[in-house]
Amino acid sequence: MNQFDIAVVGAGPAGLAFALAAAPLGLRVALFDQQPEAQLADPAPDGREIALTHASRATLERLGVWSRIPEAEVSPLKDAQVFDGPSLLALRFRAADAGTDAIGLLVPNHWIRRALYETVTERGAATLITGARVASVVRGDDAVTLTLEDGRTFRAALLVAADTRFSRVRAQVGIGASRLDFQRTMMLVRMTHDAPHGHVAWEWFGYGGQTLALLPLNHNVSGIVVTMAHAEIARLMALSDAALAEELTRRFDGRLGRMTVVSERFAYPLVAVYAHDFVARRVALIGDAAVGMHPVTAHGFNFGLASAVRLTEALTSALAAGAPLHAQRHLLTYERTHRRATWPLYQATNLVATLYTRDAFPARVARRAALTAAAWFRPFQQAVLKQVVAQ
Repeated sequence: MNQFDIAVVGAGPAGLAFALAAAPLGLRVALFDQQPEAQLADPAPDGREIALTHASRATLERLGVWSRIPEAEVSPLKDAQVFDGPSLLALRFRAADAGTDAIGLLVPNHWIRRALYETVTERGAATLITGARVASVVRGDDAVTLTLEDGRTFRAALLVAADTRFSRVRAQVGIGASRLDFQRTMMLVRMTHDAPHGHVAWEWFGYGGQTLALLPLNHNVSGIVVTMAHAEIARLMALSDAALAEELTRRFDGRLGRMTVVSERFAYPLVAVYAHDFVARRVALIGDAAVGMHPVTAHGFNFGLASAVRLTEALTSALAAGAPLHAQRHLLTYERTHRRATWPLYQATNLVATLYTRDAFPARVARRAALTAAAWFRPFQQAVLKQVVAQ
């Protein structure tokens, strides 16, 4: 039987980042993932453009990851603006108001994953066990035992679940989660357009159940995010590139000029998840297994990265106090810290996503009134910017 100090299930960004953050502790860490290692080493584009906060960039720098991401793949996010329906009034967040030249940075998800994997393997931060699906988890008094579907077994003092918002490990250890299904799918596609984006992001809450977002990338390319009912997204996914470009040009009211598709398309159903507990006996949840965000506020990845760091800080405190890794007092410190940082924005994000996708007359009045008030109330804008920049 293979023995480790920590077993991490899920070699996505949160799991890989945790392995790197915990490396200085000198622990034996095993990292399990059901994907073949070749896919972890060379992840395919998935359409996701990650809006990194300055704090997340600093974390990637400390972990030795940032320098591995090509500079050409990093796009500054200078300002952001929010529209409601056909109104030309926009709620605008300007980086200059926060005393910085960019609100954040846009980086393709697959480049971050590649850089994390390369750093983990180069440093030997974890033993990678790939192509491996966990069949069962048994928590005993002295260890957690993982049994894989191929029959192999592993033991660890602590189990860390980082296996997506639909975490099987979370369910296997009996931790429940609140789920909010928005009954929408988002389609991601890269496009060029005649009008320059000026590195300003758009969030456009339209009527008729659609939300449009523009994520400004380098060379006047944008990541376009279209959120609509499942059937409508399925229809858009089936269109030719030319037909899709024509329809999205129309849906953006021609504000970007002629638009052209320059990538393949990706579709993801929208479900938000918040675990009832982030820790249990000999178990901790990080990444989307703990908090799976709606993407409208672009904080899901940043919360996942922060959870890896916060858990490592709790384990560091445990070891410094001479306590075991699974000491509940220190794990609960991680839970409290991460819950305080995520719960308010999780609730606010769900409120915005729900209100701004309703078309009933009272909802239209409320959303227009809220946007108008926020657009004219500068202290609100500055407070939001301060929180985003500081994350």
